[in-house]
Amino acid sequence: MEAGLKIGEKLKRLRMESGLTQEELANRAYLTKGFISQLERDLTSPSISTLKAILDVLGVGLAEFFSDVRDTSTIGYARRRVLSTASTDECSVFYLLPRATGRLMDPVLVRLAPGVKTPEETAHPGEEFGFVLKGRIVLWLDRQNYRLKNGDCFYFKSSTRHWVENVGQSEAELLWVVSPTRFEW
Repeated sequence: MEAGLKIGEKLKRLRMESGLTQEELANRAYLTKGFISQLERDLTSPSISTLKAILDVLGVGLAEFFSDVRDTSTIGYARRRVLSTASTDECSVFYLLPRATGRLMDPVLVRLAPGVKTPEETAHPGEEFGFVLKGRIVLWLDRQNYRLKNGDCFYFKSSTRHWVENVGQSEAELLWVVSPTRFEW
């Protein structure tokens, strides 16, 4: 482990590099936000199994966590994808680079069952880009809608209400990128 860095400090740094709130990390590791807060302030110590559960969410192994070598790559291996806690059987959102540091954008993979739509996002700062990998969708920007199919893409300022709906007969899959990092569903 890096010289002089306590477990809680290192976990907090990894959580922030992953773009997660304490609550998101707690939910994904089946812990409480209060426990994560105490842990990050080194007011408590985790059991090995609890530490492993947290590190699994952060995409870090125990050996890597306690080593002095820090992986600064931004390679998104499929096995390290993190499923959003807000995902359902019908709408799955996978964080593609959960450990990328210093990033200005947040890429996710969205899978929608037929007839399902993403949660409606209210206006917020930023920009969004999407690429339809498979299926047929409708992109809603306030009251306007745009029909897209595999191979089509979209870009818009996030200052408008927006959501996507799968209007096809099979699963739709999108690469969706938000800048700055923001995905919360």
